[in-house]
Order: sequence, then C-alpha cells, then structure tokens
Amino acid sequence: MILTLLDHLRDKQRRKLWVPDQATGRRGEDLAHRYLRRLGYVVVARNYRLPAGDAEADIIAWDGQALVIVEVKTRNSDAFGPPDRAIGEEKRRALQRIAREYSRKSTLPEEQVRCDVVTVILTPKPRIELFRNAVRLTVTA
Repeated sequence: MILTLLDHLRDKQRRKLWVPDQATGRRGEDLAHRYLRRLGYVVVARNYRLPAGDAEADIIAWDGQALVIVEVKTRNSDAFGPPDRAIGEEKRRALQRIAREYSRKSTLPEEQVRCDVVTVILTPKPRIELFRNAVRLTVTA
C-alpha cells in the first residue's frame, strides 16, 4: 500500500517535469522492476546504455543462473493492441547488442543470456505480464 502511494506521488511529480510518454514509460519500468523482484529476479541495472549510447535496456537482472535483458513496454490502455507488438526489428538488434556486450563484461557465455519482455497496462489496477525469452538472441560463433 505504501509503495503504491509512493509510486503515485513519484509519477505525479514526473508528469510535471517530463513529457507524458517519458513519465508513463518510467512508471511502467518502476512497476516492472518491483514485479520482477517479487518473482525472484535480482535486478543489477536499470536503463543500461552501451558506451556508444546507441542501445538501451530497461532492466538487466539475474533469474537464477540466467542473465536477463528486460524490455518494458507500457501503455495507458490496450486499445491499439498489446504493448509487446511495439518491439520492432531495430529494438531487437539493440537488445542483441546489449546482451553480447553485457555477457562479455560479466564473462558469461551468451547461451546463458535471454531477453524477456514485461508489458504494463496502466489501468486503475495495473496489468503486468511477463514474456520469458520473448526476443530470441542470436549467439555469435
């Protein structure tokens, strides 16, 4: 209950300072972060950017022995279809680059890296859904 109140206050403040889409996206990321932690994920990074700045992952976490790159898609409603449909080919390539780079940094074989998608629909009681291994990562030789 307290966390819900704090989320609401934080969201209200962001909406004063940020453009609406950014505030909506960040609220979804906050909700996804808490949801993943309840599922046992250990979050190690949020809004991780490659050094070149050309790709960003919303959340990076451990799920057991797997390193998980998480893309969060948030919408105010599902009137235009499920949020996960908004992941295009360019974003898929960016997630693959992040997976390769982060696995190299952590000296983890790429086979132990996966990409999950969390969708958030901001209804009065937000609907959150996890799609494990939603984006197939190609392993380099």
